[in-house]
Amino acid sequence: MTTMTLAKALNAGLRKAMEDDDKVLVMGEDVGTLGGVFRITDGLQKDFGEDRVIDTPLAESGIVGTAVGLAMRGYRPVVEIQFDGFVYPAYDQIVCQVAKLHFRSQGRVHVPMVIRIPFGGGIGAVEHHSESPEAQFVHTPGLKVVACSNPADAYAMIQQAIHSDDPVVFLEPKRLYHSAKADVDESAPPAPLWQSRVVRPGSDVTLVGYGPTVSTCLDAATVAAEEGRSVEVIDLRTLSPLDLVPVQESVRRTGRLVVVHEAHVTLGVGAEVAARVTEECFHSLEAPVLRVGGYDTPYPPARIEDAFLPDLDRVLDAVDRTFAY
Repeated sequence: MTTMTLAKALNAGLRKAMEDDDKVLVMGEDVGTLGGVFRITDGLQKDFGEDRVIDTPLAESGIVGTAVGLAMRGYRPVVEIQFDGFVYPAYDQIVCQVAKLHFRSQGRVHVPMVIRIPFGGGIGAVEHHSESPEAQFVHTPGLKVVACSNPADAYAMIQQAIHSDDPVVFLEPKRLYHSAKADVDESAPPAPLWQSRVVRPGSDVTLVGYGPTVSTCLDAATVAAEEGRSVEVIDLRTLSPLDLVPVQESVRRTGRLVVVHEAHVTLGVGAEVAARVTEECFHSLEAPVLRVGGYDTPYPPARIEDAFLPDLDRVLDAVDRTFAY
């Protein structure tokens, strides 16, 4: 058992994957000598060499395109996109090549690569550094999309993603990188990668989040408990494929559901969750499914981002509103 931040857990998970398989490569802007802008790859180039931890040019399309070729030749590249908003120059490669090669080749070609994307706001950064583009990848068949929310998951999930023969978009909540430490049992068997998880049991209302909003949901559940309301919190963990079995089971008990994410509300992951839960649990719902997310504007200047991001008050307000029906 080791106490780690989420950033250290990712570093340890990458290190373990590289030790276990010499076909695992790490590549991206400043991932080698610098150790990444968030120091996630710190020390890896020193220990594994420049042939396995590769500092690339500032060209996301070229980085992902090169990784596609490596994956097709038997390597397992782990690509770092330095900030979420920088992924768009590589969007064509990801959507038109990474996501489609397995289908285009009738299953003969595998693309075992991981695209790591630090995502979300809350770090006082400008636009292109605080985006939440997950719905665009979830909407792309052929990609798997996961989002870790704590150090233990980060350690296990990055290794599981690397071991997958399918391409994985791996979302990392950047504001949680260094925010808190937690115990990580490196010898414990990991939970299945493609499953969501109940992280706090409750009986009155179901609160669903992923990535950076899980901690907000847990804080909201603690405050709600002081007011006599029992809130069940579920961490989706995987956005594609979307595992809603625990959510549906929970809603059948609570009758109420609030979904929280930093991304814009319109056509976000919360919209899909709401639609599927309504289809499967219509007769159990005591109120409409409510969503709390970013507003439908470009990401704002850092000085007002706190008003843009879902916070404790906005989540608790949604919990209150669902009891008003």
